[in-house]
Order: sequence, then C-alpha cells, then structure tokens
Amino acid sequence: MPETAKPVVLLSHQMLSPMQAALEGQGYEVARRWEMTAEQAAQVRAIVHAGEIALEPDFLAGLPSLGLIACVSVGYDGVNVPAARAAGLQVTHAKGLNADDVADHALGLLIASWRNIVAGDAVLRSGGWRDGDRMGPRAGLRGRKVGIVGLGAIGEAVAVRAQAFGMEIAWWGPREKPDAVWLRAESLLALAEASDILVVASRADETNRGVVDRAVIEAVGPRGMIVNVARGSIIDEDALIAALKDGRLGRAGLDVFAVEPTPPERWAGVPNTVLTPHTAGGTVDSIPRMVGQALENVRLFLAGEPVMSPVSP
Repeated sequence: MPETAKPVVLLSHQMLSPMQAALEGQGYEVARRWEMTAEQAAQVRAIVHAGEIALEPDFLAGLPSLGLIACVSVGYDGVNVPAARAAGLQVTHAKGLNADDVADHALGLLIASWRNIVAGDAVLRSGGWRDGDRMGPRAGLRGRKVGIVGLGAIGEAVAVRAQAFGMEIAWWGPREKPDAVWLRAESLLALAEASDILVVASRADETNRGVVDRAVIEAVGPRGMIVNVARGSIIDEDALIAALKDGRLGRAGLDVFAVEPTPPERWAGVPNTVLTPHTAGGTVDSIPRMVGQALENVRLFLAGEPVMSPVSP
C-alpha cells in the first residue's frame, strides 16, 4: 500500500479534536480514532493521546507504523509503558507543566470543604442565613497536619502552599527522596493516621490502584479529610463513599473519580463533599503549554530527533 505524502498522526479521543488544526498546520494528515480508515491505520506514525484513556494492546497492534504515543496530559496511566517500550514505541507526557495549577485546585478543594464554603453558599442562597442560627464554627487550618501521597512536582507544590497556611507537612511515597525537606512517613497507613488532611497527588499506575483503601480512609477518621487531585483509581471509591455516609470519614474534596464522567446519582446523599469535574490541571495558562509540548514531541519524533519529555523509566 503506497504511503501518503504526509505523515499520519492519530487523535485518540474526541476531546483532543481542537488540536486537529494545529497538527494539520504542521503538515500532517490527521486521523481520528472514532472514524479512522484502514488505510490511515496502516500509516499512523504517532498518537496524540489523553493519558488517562486506555490504549488497548489489540488496538495498538493494528497500527504497524506507530512509533510515538505523545500524551498531552501529565498522567499516562492509560498507557502500558513497559509494553509500549517492548514494542519499540516512545512515550512522552507533559511533565510538570500544570503542577502549580493542580496544587492551587487542591488547596481550593481543601479550603472549600474544610471551612464549609460551598455549604455556606448554599445556606445563604436558600434563605437559611439567620442571626441566631448560623452554621457551626469549623476548626481553622493553622497547625493542621497535612499528609501528601506522592511528592512529585504536584505534591511539592501542594506542600509549599499548605506550609504557607501554617500547616504541618509530611508525605509518603514508595521511593525515598533524599532532597525532600519534609518528613517521609514509614507507610501510607502511618501517614494517614498522623494526618488531619490527606492529599492524594501521586502518579497513578497498577501498583497503587485502590491503595487508599478502607483502612487508610478510616485512619484519616471522622474529623479528617481526603483530597484527591491525582486519579480516581488510587482511592477505593466505594469505601470512601461508605465512610462519608457513615461518618467514619469527615469530609472529602475530589477532582477525579473512578469512572469519568462520574454519575451524579452516585453522590446523592453523600455529605461533606466538594466535587469538581476533573478540571484541576486545565487552565488557560497550562493547556497551551501542554498542547505545545505534545506537538513539539510529534515534530521531533517525525524529524528523527530526541523527544523533549519522555516518560521516565
């Protein structure tokens, strides 16, 4: 089958459709997974990918000319990186490009839930504000202990922000970080037991699926809070919901979920929660940087040059 004059680049998901014009402007033929032809599949050289979406082995096996998976996102949990490498594929991601934005959002969820800001807004709008019957006072944040799961770029940015609020910082991750200025707990469970607020900021993969389980959730406890800006797979969501309903966990702030979009009925009657639709990393500042880096990785790969942000081994 003769090759087309232009390299074929595949968009893996409809959410990436706005990138088509930029890819075409760089001289590529753009294939769209949801309507790709067999001829295009035979010639796809690179995939521009939303990293949380699964790329099935059978699908990748049907792309014989593929050499690069360029994730627009920081996360790449939908890609089996060892298998991709074994097949001779390169994998890139947007390393660290939205860490500040995600950390800002984490602190927003933390404050909004801890201080009942969203609930207070609802009370005021419903006419429930009465001089003699205000909402019960909440504890302040200064001196509270924040445990951070995963001390990568996002975790460090969360730590810096929380410290500025006068909170005490500790963290846990599977690997030591000799340069870290904050104490590393002996285990995730030990971190949870010592924390008023547990912030999940770690990269998701098969090794930490459901690692924030019932025992960890209950260790945070009825006065505590869990914030998740990483991936929904890291938390046992059923256990989290049950603990919130039963009062075994005090509150939660979540931007990511086990299934996305998460069904709204799943959260009906779940108290003390602030929920956002996976928007932590998407700002008008970070998105152009992430898109630009993915485009540059495609250009470098097709030019036979080293890519700029490969996934670390």
